[in-house]
Amino acid sequence: MDHIDRSLLAQLQQDATQSYASLGQAVGLSAGAAHERVRKLRERGVIRRTTAEVDPAAVGNSVLAYVMVSSDSWMGESAEDFAALPEILEAHVIAGSASVLVKVRTATTEQLQDVLRRIYAIDGVSGTQATVVLETFFERPVSPLTGQG
Repeated sequence: MDHIDRSLLAQLQQDATQSYASLGQAVGLSAGAAHERVRKLRERGVIRRTTAEVDPAAVGNSVLAYVMVSSDSWMGESAEDFAALPEILEAHVIAGSASVLVKVRTATTEQLQDVLRRIYAIDGVSGTQATVVLETFFERPVSPLTGQG
């Protein structure tokens, strides 16, 4: 991956709906060359998908919490159990005092409490520690411009 690929990725992260002509112009390529590079980035799995970024509060999911999940056994085989809970946006096996870290979005704290109950029902889970976010300063995507390679 060269600097042009990284620039294309940065442009797409800003606005994935722009034309290949606009993309090419921004990075110094023709529309056809920009299209071909983007196609190759998709084929190689660098671009995993194209989505719309939705404001969680606008769709009624203003409660954000990070939950540390403790267990009495290895949780590496429980990905499907966590994925089955639609309120869980991310789940990561981690090192440290907990086994799994999950990111949860709900409409209310009562719904968050229900999610915590359902997490407890997952085989091997022995405890949770939830941290509710009061305010988000910023969120940013992975920057293709800061990576090595």
